[in-house]
Amino acid sequence: MSSTEPPPSRGRVPEVDFDVDELDSDEQVCLVFYRQVGVKEDMLVPLAEHHTADGVHSYYVLFDRAATWDHPGVPQYVAVYLRRNQEKRTFGFEQAPLPLPAMAQSWLIHRGCPPDAISLNPKLGHQPADEATRALERRLAGDGDHFAMGYSYTRDDPEDMVTVVALRDLDARSPAPFRVVVEEVDIDAWTHTLREGAFATVHEALQWCDDRLTGTAGPLAPVRPAASPTRPALPPKSSAPLPPGRSR
Repeated sequence: MSSTEPPPSRGRVPEVDFDVDELDSDEQVCLVFYRQVGVKEDMLVPLAEHHTADGVHSYYVLFDRAATWDHPGVPQYVAVYLRRNQEKRTFGFEQAPLPLPAMAQSWLIHRGCPPDAISLNPKLGHQPADEATRALERRLAGDGDHFAMGYSYTRDDPEDMVTVVALRDLDARSPAPFRVVVEEVDIDAWTHTLREGAFATVHEALQWCDDRLTGTAGPLAPVRPAASPTRPALPPKSSAPLPPGRSR
C-alpha cells in the first residue's frame, strides 16, 4: 500500500463506477477512455463524485493508487468529467491528473460541477490540520481557473510526504505572479497543511520548489493582493441643468 493511499477509517475503500459499460457505440472513444482511465479503474479511489439527476453528467475526484509506482513526482489525483448519451449509447470524457484535490475540484467546477456538490469524503485521506489550510483549499477550488499550473512534484516518502506546485497568476496586475503551493503531510496525525508563497520570477518559484525537496528551503514569501487599478479622478458635478434633448 502506498504511504499516501487514503486509509479506510470506516469500512472498506469505496470503488469507482463510471457506468459506461453499455455506452460502447463509439469504439474510438471507448478505447481512449480505457487507455487513459479504465485500465486502472480498480486502483482509483473516489474521494468525491457528483452525478446530475438525469444521469448525463458525472464528475469525479479520484486518488490514483497506481501513481506511486509511476515516475517519481507524478500527480496522484485524477479529475474525470463524463457526458453520457443513453439514446445513442455513446459518451464523452475529459480527464486530468492533478497534484492536489482542491485543484481537481476546481477543474471540475470549471466544467460545470456545482461547487457544493463535490466536497471530499471526510472518511478518506488525510484531513486539513488547521483553518489556514481549509481556507486556502477553498480558495484554490473556487479560484483555480485564475492560475495556470507549470510544475508539480509529489513525494510519498513517509519521512517527508510533500507536494510542491508552481502556478502562474493570470492576473496581469499581480506584482508577484508566480505562486508556489506546498502541502506537507503528518503521517502520525494523518493531517496535512497547505501554504502558499509569491515570487516575482518563474526561476525563483522553481528554485524554492527544488530547495524544499532537498530540505534547504527558506520561508515562503507572503502573497500580497494585486493593487486595484487606478481610476481617473472624476470632474466635480455641475449644478447647471443639462442642455435640452440630452439624457443622463
